[in-house]
Amino acid sequence: MAQYELLLPKMGESVAEATIIKWVKQPGDKIEMDDTILEIATDKVDSEVPSPVIGRLVKQLFKEDDIVQVGAVIAIIETDMDASVSTEAVAAPVAVPEKVSEPVIENIPGLDQLSAESSSDRFYSPLVKNIAAQEGIHLTELDGIAGTGSDGRLTKDDLLSYIQNKGRKAPAVAASTATAPVSAPVVQSSAAAQPVKAPAPQPATSVSGGDEIIEMDRMRKLIADHMTMSKQTSAHVTSFVEADVTNMVMWREKVKRNFEKRENEKITFTPIFVEAVSKAIKDFPMINVSVKGTQIIKKKDINIGMAAALPSGNLIVPVIKNADELNLIGLTKAVNDLASRARSSKLKPDETQNGTFTLTNVGSFGNVMGTPIINQPQVAILAVGAIKKKPAVLETEFGDVIAIRHMMFLSLSYDHRVVDGALGGSFVRRVADYLENWDMNREI
Repeated sequence: MAQYELLLPKMGESVAEATIIKWVKQPGDKIEMDDTILEIATDKVDSEVPSPVIGRLVKQLFKEDDIVQVGAVIAIIETDMDASVSTEAVAAPVAVPEKVSEPVIENIPGLDQLSAESSSDRFYSPLVKNIAAQEGIHLTELDGIAGTGSDGRLTKDDLLSYIQNKGRKAPAVAASTATAPVSAPVVQSSAAAQPVKAPAPQPATSVSGGDEIIEMDRMRKLIADHMTMSKQTSAHVTSFVEADVTNMVMWREKVKRNFEKRENEKITFTPIFVEAVSKAIKDFPMINVSVKGTQIIKKKDINIGMAAALPSGNLIVPVIKNADELNLIGLTKAVNDLASRARSSKLKPDETQNGTFTLTNVGSFGNVMGTPIINQPQVAILAVGAIKKKPAVLETEFGDVIAIRHMMFLSLSYDHRVVDGALGGSFVRRVADYLENWDMNREI
């Protein structure tokens, strides 16, 4: 019998740690090859850790909700292999990976103070240090916060709870300060003298006896933080275009059955939208940028994120990498694969990162248009509305006529700091042009 050390796998260059959500296998359980041992979560996506060996789970080295570093041993599995085989054939593939690069943390005032080592040698994850710097929490104050993670480690939830409770106490502190005599100055230590940014006070909420209080889950908290940050960061503007997509609709209706038989894939409108967006980005590359301070970073790759609704009601944005290099068949397969694995929580962390532009289909909910929030650090997001039959005026060689056409709205939200109305309006108009001028005789 041999013991196999299961490591937390590497999940992408920018992912250094993960939170254990749930242990699927318990000590004593038998394990088959590729059985899910536990479920983990990063700040981007939830995923599962499968077993690379057959055996029995002996020990769990971390608890649920613990934050674990990539490459750490998380469980011990007893296998039937002899020691020599276990060492050479099994342990080698999962040896501790090369040093994982730390996640890139933006230049936030005060972050350099948190990068220094604590007097207590306490470890803080990059995410915790990032939040602390944004909230103006000094290292000395951070050391005094009790942690619930492994070995007393301070988790993100610990810090957010501390900030929330601190915000509730702020009015009382302010009141006591206001009544203090002016002639009695308060003497502060050098550590306490550091400026601390107080969190914005939460508005009072009335709760009656019949109301239900629902705690946000982890993903909903992340979405809430990300959306709020985006509105605080970018000057949002939205432009609208109505497009006649009759040719596109009729072409899809004509080819969808044969396409499904041949490719064993259903062709939806989404890959068509992605193709049109990719073409328009090539025409207007300054929509494919991000902002860092006063610098505009023009992206070489065209990576299109597509917002997908999960069964839980949350949203996730898997990314089609180098979408401009794929033909319509390749885009269809990529869209279907990512959407399917998103709904079953099978996405890899890297598959939700490095997007340069986002597409969201509000029409799937019957909405005709929307004003989406930009997915930072991108500068634009396109919402496509429901396709509706409407009477429309057509110009013909014999004069204007009224006909029933398939119409849809396109809504582009963009960051007015770097994208002006001319660029934003021209871009969404170009996307509409590609959809309207669809070739009815196109082969696929």
